[in-house]
Amino acid sequence: MDMTTTIEKPARTLPVQDARIYPRGGLDVLSRAEVARLRDASGGGMHELLRRCALAVLTSGSASDDPRAARDLYPDFDIQVAQQDRGVRIDLANAPAMAFVDGEIIRGVAELLFAVVRDLAYMAIEMGPAYAAELESSDGITNAVFGLLRNARILNPGDPNLVVCWGGHSIGRDEYLYTKQVGYELGLRGLDICTGCGPGAMKGPMKGATIAHAKQRKSVSRYIGLTEPGIIAAESPNPIVNHLVIMPDIEKRLEAFVRIGHGIIVFAGGVGTAEEILYLLGILLREENKDLPFPLILTGPTVAAPYFEQIDRFIRLTLGDAAAERYQIIIGDPSAVARKMTAGIKQVREHRLAQKDSFFFNWSIDIPWEYQQPFEPTHEAMAGLDLHHGRAPHALAADLRRAFSGIVAGNVKEDGMRRIEEFGPFQIHGDADMMQALDALLRAFVDQRRMKISGEYKPCYQVLA
Repeated sequence: MDMTTTIEKPARTLPVQDARIYPRGGLDVLSRAEVARLRDASGGGMHELLRRCALAVLTSGSASDDPRAARDLYPDFDIQVAQQDRGVRIDLANAPAMAFVDGEIIRGVAELLFAVVRDLAYMAIEMGPAYAAELESSDGITNAVFGLLRNARILNPGDPNLVVCWGGHSIGRDEYLYTKQVGYELGLRGLDICTGCGPGAMKGPMKGATIAHAKQRKSVSRYIGLTEPGIIAAESPNPIVNHLVIMPDIEKRLEAFVRIGHGIIVFAGGVGTAEEILYLLGILLREENKDLPFPLILTGPTVAAPYFEQIDRFIRLTLGDAAAERYQIIIGDPSAVARKMTAGIKQVREHRLAQKDSFFFNWSIDIPWEYQQPFEPTHEAMAGLDLHHGRAPHALAADLRRAFSGIVAGNVKEDGMRRIEEFGPFQIHGDADMMQALDALLRAFVDQRRMKISGEYKPCYQVLA
C-alpha cells in the first residue's frame, strides 16, 4: 500500500528583530510632563500612524511604491514609546531585520526613526485640538510650518545654499544618472540638497552631492527629506537623507519646500512633480511675489526633452506665457544648471539682505490661504474643481494643483487607493482644450511609466470635457 506523507511548509516570513532604542538629541531633553504627553500621543489614536511611518523608515531604501507592501510583509511589527527616568525609550517588536547589522540598528536608520517620533509627537502636542484656532489663519499656518522645522533643527542661519530638487520616484536610468550629475555639480559648489526623501529623482541629487562634498572636504552636509504621513509609506526615505521631517499634510510640506529652499530644480517626474510645479508657479504669479527672486530650473537629459516640452505647452495653455517666464529649461547640461542656480541663489541672498529677511526661512513670499488649506481628494471634491479659462492664473493653478494631488492620492496613498477601489476612478471636468491637454499629459506619464515603479498602471481618474 502506498503511503504519502504531507509536510506542511511554514508560511514564508521575512527576518525580524526586537530592539530597545534610546534616542539621542532632541528627544533626550524632555520634561517628565512632555514625555508623558508624547507617550499618550503615541499610544492613542496616533499609534497606527506612528507604526506606519516607523515601518517606512525601517525599510528605508525599499523599491516598492505600494503603501501597503511593507505592512503586508511585516504584519506583526509594532512600536511603543515608553517613559523612563532619562527620557523616552522606543521599543520595537518584529522590526525588519534589514534595519540592523549584527544585532545593532543602523545609526542612520535610528536617526530617521527618532525623527518620526519627534515630528508626530510635535503634531500631537503642539498642533493638537488646543491649537486648532491658530491654524485658521494664513499666518497661523506659516507659523506652524516654522515651528515644525525649527523643532526638527532644520533652520540654519548660515548663508543661503539649500537647493530643493523635485522629480519623480519612477524614472528611467538615464534620467536618474542625470540627477546624480546635477547633484554632483551642485555639491562641488558647496550647495546642500533638499528633496521629497524618496527614491529616483529624490535620491540621485543627494547621491551626486555626497561625492562632491567629499571631494571638497565639506564636513557638514545637509540632505534634507521632507515628507508627510500619507506618502512616506510609498516613498520610504532613501539612505542618504540625514535630516528627515514629516509635515502634517501635503500643503504644509509644499510650503516648507518653498520657505526653506533658496532655489528649486525640477527633474522629470509624474503627477506629483506636476503638482509641485503648479503649486510654485501659482504662488510666483501672484502680484505680491512678482519681484521676488526665486530661481526655478526645469532640467533633464536629452531623452527627457519631449517631457519638458509637453510640460511647457501645458503650462502656457493653462496659465499663460507669463508663467513660463518664471522658469528656465536646460537640457543635457548639468554644469550649466549648477552655474545658473548658484547665480540665482546669489540674487536671493542680496534680496534678503536688502529686505532684511532671514536666510533660513523665507518670510517675505506670499502664500495665500487657498494654497495652505488641506485638500481632501474625495470624488465630490475632484469633480467640483473649477478648471476653466477666465480665472486668475494663480487661482486656476491652485485647482490644477489639487487635480494632480488627487491623482497622487489615488496612485500611492492608502486612503486614496481605498476610495478608488470602492467608488471607481475620480472624474475631472473642465474646458475642452484644457481637458484634452491634461489627458494627453497624463497619458504620456502612463506611457513613460512615470506613475508606478512596477506593475501595470490602472488609471485612477477620468478626464471629461
